Amino acid sequence: MKQFSRSLAASAAAALLLLAPALTWAQTSLTWEQVKAKFEADNPALKADALGVDEMRAAEITAFLRPNPQVNTTVDGTEIAPNSGHWQPLQGTFVEPGISYLHERQRKRELRLQSAKEGTQIAQSEHFDLERNLIFNLRSAFVETLQAKAVLELAKADLAYYDSIIKISRDRFHAGDIAQIDLDRIELLRVQYEAEIQTAIVNLRTSKIQLLQLLDDRTPVEQFDVTGLFDFTDDLKQLEDFRQIALDERPDLRAALESIQQAQTNHKLAIANGSTDPTFGAWYTWNSAVNNSNPIGMQTLGGSISIPLRIFDRNQGEKQRTQIDIGRDKELSESTREQVFSDVDSAYAQVESSLALLKPYKAQYNGQALRVRDTVTYSYQHGGASLMDFLNAQSDYRVVQLAYLTAAGQLNLAVGREVIQ
Repeated sequence: MKQFSRSLAASAAAALLLLAPALTWAQTSLTWEQVKAKFEADNPALKADALGVDEMRAAEITAFLRPNPQVNTTVDGTEIAPNSGHWQPLQGTFVEPGISYLHERQRKRELRLQSAKEGTQIAQSEHFDLERNLIFNLRSAFVETLQAKAVLELAKADLAYYDSIIKISRDRFHAGDIAQIDLDRIELLRVQYEAEIQTAIVNLRTSKIQLLQLLDDRTPVEQFDVTGLFDFTDDLKQLEDFRQIALDERPDLRAALESIQQAQTNHKLAIANGSTDPTFGAWYTWNSAVNNSNPIGMQTLGGSISIPLRIFDRNQGEKQRTQIDIGRDKELSESTREQVFSDVDSAYAQVESSLALLKPYKAQYNGQALRVRDTVTYSYQHGGASLMDFLNAQSDYRVVQLAYLTAAGQLNLAVGREVIQ
């Protein structure tokens, strides 16, 4: 019994050793949602830009700070005693501690805070716009990887199908139905299928490397994979619907509109900075040199108010500059709006063109090419079609298949996930 147990344990250990390489090199297959979540969590460019938004929030604290009060002390009046002729440091000393504070008028602090908050909103919108562009690049790399996988599977399926044709041709050669040169031509054509498989493997590895780079992931290519449906939908909304969605959601347009608001706030702040801010002061005086017969006179209180005369500098330059900024930002927002419409219209035209190409491929041409290939293959197998007819049918089928995959990839690259199921 013990010997049987030891034998069972040894067998289990051997099985684990055999499975270890497979477990080590097992691929991690990620969906689009997993890839997107990993990208948003780990991408260093997004992290660095998000820290920039946090810096803008910290600047809001600085913008709303009050001016610091000023404390000053004056000590004077030490003298030499008239009778002794010696210096007496505390005799006749004049001490005057005071405090002053600059009072900001016309809501300067509130306007600075509002401008800082609007700056934070702009930075956040620009962060979302960066994220939008990076995620579009990520989506394109993801779809390119799916496309490369589909092309590789197609190349493998074509080679497997062609191997069956080679077997049929050898049988016909042994039966005396075809000549040796025809068999050689068929077998030599196989190298094209092998070359396409190797090209597809290289393209797939390249697509995975680009995707891993965007994810800032050091996983070996052999252990990384993605999964998803490589297909399209012909349920396309109207152009005006996409335009409205873009106007509501595009962060770059939102940042342009927020820049106008900040420019208007900065102009109000420039006007406020042109106003006069008084400085209030108060002090306490202790003078030991006052006649001792009037001890109350030794201690006094005082106050002051200082008002600068804004005769020459009334912040005229900043007022004019911020007024110009308002007009400039309005023009930039209109330019951004036109760019949004241009992007949407161009993408929509690409989608319509791709759909016009994809629909007949999927509904008609792809199936027709498959039927022609199978029919000619059957006829060739039974001697009813020539070698050239078979080779042309096989070529037509592969051209249509690759054209379908290429068109699907162009559609996905044009508009991203809106057309990916």
